Amino acid sequence: MRDKRFVAAHRGGPLALAEHRLLAAWAADCAEHLLPMFELHSSDGRPRQAIDIGRAWVRGEVKTGVSQRAAVAAHAAARETTDKAAVAVARAAGHAVATAHFADHSLGPVIYGAKAVEAAGGSADDERAWQLARLPDEVRALVISALEQRRTRRCT
Repeated sequence: MRDKRFVAAHRGGPLALAEHRLLAAWAADCAEHLLPMFELHSSDGRPRQAIDIGRAWVRGEVKTGVSQRAAVAAHAAARETTDKAAVAVARAAGHAVATAHFADHSLGPVIYGAKAVEAAGGSADDERAWQLARLPDEVRALVISALEQRRTRRCT
C-alpha cells in the first residue's frame, strides 16, 4: 500500500514538486554512492545511466516516462548479475530513478543500500547513517516517518 504523503501534488496529493525533486536528488545521491560495489562485478552501464537520468528529471530535462524506462533497465541489470551486493545496488539505482514516477521509490535506495553494504560485509547501520546525514531538512520528517512505518509493519 502506497503512503499517500508521497503522492505528487499534480496527482492530487500533498507532495509539492520541489519536495519531490529533493527526494529524487537525495535518492540519486544514495544510489550513486553505492555504484562502485556494482561496478566491481559488472560493466553494465544501466544503473549509472539510471542515476544520470534521475538527476536529469530533477533538473526538469526529461519526462517521467524516460525515468520509468531507465528504472526498468536498472532492474534488468540487477537480474543479470549474481553478486548479492551488485544486485542490491542496481535495485537502488532503479528505485532512485523511479522516484520521478512515484516519490515513495526514494526509500528504495535506503533499503537496498543497506542490503548492498551488508552483502559486501559492511555495516547497514553505517550506510543508513550516511544516507540520513544527506537527507534534506525539507523532507527529513517525511522520510524518517515513512521508514519507521515500514519497519514497524515488517515487525508486526
